[in-house]
Amino acid sequence: MSPMVIAALAAASVLLIVYAIGAGASKDAVQQRLEQLVVQPRTLEQFELEQPFFERVVRPIVKRLARVGRRGGRGGLIARTDARLEKAGYPAGLRGPDWIGVKLLSAIIGGVLFAVVFGLILGFDVSIIFGLFGLLAGFMAPEFWLGRAIRARSTAMVLQLPDALDLLTISVEAGLGFDAALAKVIEKMEGPLVDEFRQALAEIRMGRTRREALRDISARADAAPVSNFIGAIVQAEQLGVPIAKVLQIQSQQLRIQRRQRAEEAAAKAPVKMLFPMVGCIFPTIFIVILGPAVVTVMRGSLGI
Repeated sequence: MSPMVIAALAAASVLLIVYAIGAGASKDAVQQRLEQLVVQPRTLEQFELEQPFFERVVRPIVKRLARVGRRGGRGGLIARTDARLEKAGYPAGLRGPDWIGVKLLSAIIGGVLFAVVFGLILGFDVSIIFGLFGLLAGFMAPEFWLGRAIRARSTAMVLQLPDALDLLTISVEAGLGFDAALAKVIEKMEGPLVDEFRQALAEIRMGRTRREALRDISARADAAPVSNFIGAIVQAEQLGVPIAKVLQIQSQQLRIQRRQRAEEAAAKAPVKMLFPMVGCIFPTIFIVILGPAVVTVMRGSLGI
C-alpha cells in the first residue's frame, strides 16, 4: 500500500473515533435534567448490594446466633451485657442478645483460624488444642473491645464536660431555663455527652422527672466528673439553690480539674518516653559509638 493510502486510512480512523466519542457524550440538556430528577426504580438486589458488608453479611449471621442468647431471657448475663452496651453507646445498634451472637461468631472464627494456622505450622495433630484455645480467645476478644469502647466514651464525655458546662452556664445566666439551656447545648455541640443530654431532654419532655433523667446520665456515663456534676444539679433542685450559681461553681472546679489533668499528663510524659528511648534510641546510639571500637578491637585480636 502506498503511504498516501495509509495516511488517509489513519485520518479516517481518527475522525471516526472522535465522532463516536462526541456522539456518545453529547446529550440533550432537557434529557440530562430529566435523568437527574427522575429516580430510577431499584430492585431489591441492588438495594441490598448498596448496604455495607457488615449489614449484608455479618449482621444476619449475628441475628441467627443471637437466638441462643434470647433463649436465656432478659436476666443474668443478658441484662449485664445490655448495661455494658448502654455505657458504650450501643455500638452498631447491638443489644444484649445480639452481643452474645457477636461473641459466638468471634469464637467460631477464632477457633477455625487458630486450628488452620497452627495446624499448617505445627501439624494437624495439635490443631484441635489450638482450635479450643482459639474458641476461648475469640469468645473473650469482644469483651476487651467493649471495655475499651466504654473507657473511650467515658473519657470523651469527661473531656467535653467543661466546654458544655461553660455554654450551659452562659445560657442560664442569660436568662434561659435549665431545659432551654440544655437544648441550646444540644444545638451547638456534638459528642457522646451531648447525645446523653439529648436523650435526657427527650425523656423530660415526655413527662419523666428531671431528677430521674439526669441520674440515668450519671449511670450511663460511668465517669466521676459527670456524676459529680449531675449530683450537684439534682441536689440544687432539691434544696432550691439557684442553678446559675451551682453551674458557675461547677464550671470553675472543672477548669481546675482539667488543668490538673494536663499537669499530670505532662508529668507522666518523661516516664512514658523512657521505654521507647531505652528500647529504640539507646541501642542505635551504642552501635554508632561502640561499633568502630569493637571493629578495632577485633582487628587487633585477629592481627589484621
